[in-house]
Amino acid sequence: METHLDAPEPPSYHGAMPTQPLERPRTERKHEPFYKVLLHNDDHNAMDHVIMAIVKSVPQISTDRAVEIMFEAHYRGTALVTTAPKEHAEFYQERLESYGLTATIEPAE
Repeated sequence: METHLDAPEPPSYHGAMPTQPLERPRTERKHEPFYKVLLHNDDHNAMDHVIMAIVKSVPQISTDRAVEIMFEAHYRGTALVTTAPKEHAEFYQERLESYGLTATIEPAE
């Protein structure tokens, strides 16, 4: 019968496990392309309604900024509401349209 008296004793960690930094594979994240959300002028929505719709559809836009956007669309025909990744831009477009406004998205340049 063989004895294990000559086998080395395992190191003592005193309750702690040895740690080594984990090496994570490097992955490159591709940034989603951004899209412009454009508001188009119309002749049937009241200005107050347009302002309220912008503020409720795109929460980061203040009332003062919504007024500027509304007037730009009114006088120039279209106005840039915001720029966002495509999924967010589509969401903002749908929200604006749910208030009866005309909005489109297009790739940002």
